[in-house]
Parts: sequence; C-alpha cells; structure tokens
Amino acid sequence: MITDDKIQDTKEQILNTALQLFAERGYHKTKVSDIVKAVGVAQGTFYWHFKSKEMIALEVIKNGQEKLLQFIAQGYRQEDGTVEDAVAASKKLFEDFFTFSKNNKALMILLFKGIETEESVHNAILETRQKLEEAFQQNINRARELGILPKIDPNLKSALLMSLIEGMLMRWLFSSASIHHHLKHKSAKELAQDVVTFEFFGLLGKGDN
Repeated sequence: MITDDKIQDTKEQILNTALQLFAERGYHKTKVSDIVKAVGVAQGTFYWHFKSKEMIALEVIKNGQEKLLQFIAQGYRQEDGTVEDAVAASKKLFEDFFTFSKNNKALMILLFKGIETEESVHNAILETRQKLEEAFQQNINRARELGILPKIDPNLKSALLMSLIEGMLMRWLFSSASIHHHLKHKSAKELAQDVVTFEFFGLLGKGDN
C-alpha cells in the first residue's frame, strides 16, 4: 500500500532532482525523461504530480521563495530596542541566509545566477527577487517605526541592500576570479558581519539626523 508519506517523499525527490538537473544542465537541456531516470520512477509518476516540466520549475521557485522569505521575515526586531539589538538580530538573519544559500547552491543558480527558461519561469524568478527586496524594505520600515533606525528612504536602501547581497552571494558561491579569492574563503558568519557593517554604519547611515 502506498502511503501519503511515500507519495510526498516521491514528490520531494522529483522536485530536488529537477532542481539539481536544471542547475547543472540548464532548463531547456533537462528533459522529463532525465528527471524520472535520475529519481528511478516511471514517467507516469512524474505526470501524476506535475503537469509539465514548466510546472515543476515553478514549484521549485515557489518553495525556494517561501524558505528565503522566512529568513528575512525575522526582521530586525518586533518590539522596541536599541540599534545594538537590531545589529545582533540582523547578523543572525544574514548568517542564516548565507548558510542556507551555501547548502542550496542549485536554487541560488536558478534564482540569482540565472539560466535560460520559459517566460513564465523567468517571471517567477523576477517576482521572487522582487519579493525579497520588498521583505527587506518591510524590515527597514519596521525598524524606523520602532525608532531603531534613522529616517531613510526605504525604497532606495532596500534596493541597494538587495544588490549588495546578490553581488556578495554570487562572488562567494560561484566566482572563480582571483580578485574574489578573499571573499570565497569567508564563512557565512563573516559575510553576515560584512553585510551588517555596511547595512547599519554605511547604507542605513546610523547616526544620521
């Protein structure tokens, strides 16, 4: 008898395998037959869970988006506190973010490094990146409301913060250039410290009126 847990496990295996193959071979070069062969299931099993390769790619992106937004949703603080409290919370947020990214390189390739895909998949990727930026903006707005951060333009600051994170992430995970040698050997904790230093003492202008 096939249990619900077994069905869910099979679906997760298909999702994870598809993501890995998309990252390694590219979306268009990965066939449904490649996915089912790697998982070890019949092609009918794939289509029982997913209508098409496009649908599985969209679900992969949706799942990744939800996980990343969970980290950002931690925010700076949910109640009044000092800038030091906010810095500590932000360090944890980014350390978790970078650790997750390192452990999920295939997802990062899909979301940030970029591969050629269907238009719907490409739009889902752009939407995910926009939602991440909006989540950072919400954190900044909340910190302003609590008096933790000075008056700043949240739209501009969240865009700059997102660009900073994307740039560091891509150099840390994927760059082979010698100019990025020092960055590639940093830990997630050290990267988080770099981001927070810029975030609070540069980007967000701690101490500004």
